[in-house]
Amino acid sequence: MAKFKIKQGDLVQVIAGKDKGRTGKVLRVLRADNRIVVEGLNLVKRHQKPTAEQPGQVVEKEAPLHISNVALWNADESRRVKAGYKVVDGKKLRVDRKSGNPIDAQ
Repeated sequence: MAKFKIKQGDLVQVIAGKDKGRTGKVLRVLRADNRIVVEGLNLVKRHQKPTAEQPGQVVEKEAPLHISNVALWNADESRRVKAGYKVVDGKKLRVDRKSGNPIDAQ
């Protein structure tokens, strides 16, 4: 399994595909497939069969995006972030490689 610098709950920007330029929060990380699910992005329509409680319907839901098509987003500075690692007080933290500010504190 791959090691990702993007975690659940991070804010990311799509850098390729139909949602290029849009930002959203990471809902799930699918490590085995190298993909992530981003809230409100890469929406697809799926048909749902009728059940005893509800009729059949068409549901819109988020589909996974490949991890290489997204970048971490810093909302405070409105720019993409490249993540690196630094050990501070015995803890391994993700940091912005440009400014050195911790990402996990955001």
